[in-house]
Amino acid sequence: MADLVLILHVCFVLFVLVGLLLIWIGGWRKWAWIRHAWFRICHLAAIALVVLQAWLGVICPLTTLEHALRERAGKAGYSGSFIAHWLHQCLFFEAPPWVFTLSYSLFGLAVVLSWILFKPKFRRGSTGKTEKSPS
Repeated sequence: MADLVLILHVCFVLFVLVGLLLIWIGGWRKWAWIRHAWFRICHLAAIALVVLQAWLGVICPLTTLEHALRERAGKAGYSGSFIAHWLHQCLFFEAPPWVFTLSYSLFGLAVVLSWILFKPKFRRGSTGKTEKSPS
């Protein structure tokens, strides 16, 4: 089960990272799907959750669950945050917690900027017309 939580966690991280990359590329290349409201709302909510947890000093619930499942199975967990642990494992990168909080915050600002540069399209009713944003 811990491995399934780890896979879910990796998918979440990839959604946030690759999602922003695709929004920026798609914005410049005029891909319509990157403006889909549900995709953009989910993406914004995902990074907002990460930033909020970082600012509050809260370890991600997926990390906590993974640790608990590994300990329950008699295996060793890891200390600290998911990103910090796997960056260290993959890249031998260590940094104080404030570096990750700053990184998450800057990434969150990039997501907010993507909302300004590449506005999502919200549909109203069943007419299929899009709302015009005030300019």
